[in-house]
Amino acid sequence: MRRIIGWVGAAVTGYLVGNLSGADLASRAAGGADLRREGTGNPGAMNASHVLGRKWGVAVSALDIGKGSAAARIGHRLGGPAGANLAGTAAVVGHCFPIGRRGGKGVATSIGQVVGTFPAYLPIDIGVAVATSALPFFRQRTRVATAVASATWVGCATLSWRRGVRTPGGIEPTAALPLAALASSAVIAARFAAEADKVEAYNRAAAP
Repeated sequence: MRRIIGWVGAAVTGYLVGNLSGADLASRAAGGADLRREGTGNPGAMNASHVLGRKWGVAVSALDIGKGSAAARIGHRLGGPAGANLAGTAAVVGHCFPIGRRGGKGVATSIGQVVGTFPAYLPIDIGVAVATSALPFFRQRTRVATAVASATWVGCATLSWRRGVRTPGGIEPTAALPLAALASSAVIAARFAAEADKVEAYNRAAAP
């Protein structure tokens, strides 16, 4: 029972941490621009770069990565490896589907989840995303790069679990590691699908 309470606490805490919006903080600090109405309408790092400027995009990204990592670390204290994975995924859900307002796409928060649970994968994640986004024949490169990186994340997490390899700075690799990666990837994919038309319209309007 104590373990279950820890897992529930980790999930609830992760979700509430995920509700904290780096985009809203940046908007207020930068003068009040509403990222849910301007640019692509997505309250995330990329839209913050478009609307507020690059430095604000970097700040939003750092804040969102930080909350994903913090959620996983808190979850680990509350519920061990399973708690860390639950809290990391819950933070992604909280970012994408916050209480009472429109959420972001969860990419930066999922990077924080990786930092908090499976940090050895981070260089692979970045490399795969950068390499895929550089390919010229995709219309929405960020979406495709995220999908490929997500699939790689699930695969590497599964391999780590099956081989019992605990990476430096990471948590014990249980079945929860690939399951959490899969769940977060599914949530992110759903948000990208929901925003695809708006992103396409913004890209057309911004094209020279």
